[in-house]
Amino acid sequence: MKLQSLRALVAAVETGSLRNAARQLGVSQPALTKAIRELEQELGAPLLMRSNTGVSTTAQGRVLADRARTVERELAAAVDQIRQLSGEMVGSLHVAAVPLALTLLVPEALRTFSAAYPGIRLRIDEELYMAQLTRLRAGEVEVAVGPVPSGLPAGELVIEPLMPIQMVVVAQKSSLHARAKSLAELAEARWVFTGTSADAGYARHLFTEHGLPVPKASAVVNSTLGLLALICGGDFVGLMPRQIAMHPMAGAYMKIVPVQEGALQAHMAAMTRPESALVPAVRQFIAHLGRAAHHFGHLETPAW
Repeated sequence: MKLQSLRALVAAVETGSLRNAARQLGVSQPALTKAIRELEQELGAPLLMRSNTGVSTTAQGRVLADRARTVERELAAAVDQIRQLSGEMVGSLHVAAVPLALTLLVPEALRTFSAAYPGIRLRIDEELYMAQLTRLRAGEVEVAVGPVPSGLPAGELVIEPLMPIQMVVVAQKSSLHARAKSLAELAEARWVFTGTSADAGYARHLFTEHGLPVPKASAVVNSTLGLLALICGGDFVGLMPRQIAMHPMAGAYMKIVPVQEGALQAHMAAMTRPESALVPAVRQFIAHLGRAAHHFGHLETPAW
């Protein structure tokens, strides 16, 4: 199975057109079509469905395209690692981070890391709730910065602790929920869960930790702006880091609800797969995160 043929398939899947895929790869359309047909013959299965409007994948094609993307990422990472081990700090680094990390730690880490290693291209994505660590486990990002999920299998990830986090209950200042004294009083409130589904979110963990039934999710968001908009603009209740909730920009519209159960305690860390932890750029970026955490960990509010 040739790497060029796999690239032809991925390009066809991503562009939805053999013509556009050929143009993207800088080859002729007949050459690209031949490469994909060779794959289909080798596997004995159709990979693409052709129509007047373009191409789409078969079930077999989706499987191979997904694996081919993984192969492409791993090869690119191997090239970067080899060059970095040879003393040439070039390549790319993909990081996913929760909002508190993006607010407090990542800017300072980026400042010092980029100054030290200008040849490393950084991509930073926000992840509001990363307990599943799906992108890290799939190899789509090299470093995840956020609360350490419970129940991680021993040795699955390399974890570098950074700073403690307190996830506090918040509500709009004028809401009756802002006067609640216990989680039980908020059982019927309109809760905002963070994540990609109602089965996830820090609120679920907080109620479970205190042996209480988990409230119904009235809204599910995976965006900091969405969370702030719902809490500040509607009669919703949710959880967010104390440092963000106490910031003047947020504090003008919301209040930390003084529930007797207190905050959900967590610890922010930099997490990476064991194989990625050997990459010099990854090691150095995590070291810069650690320095930033040491510098900012004592602050009560983020420097927005």
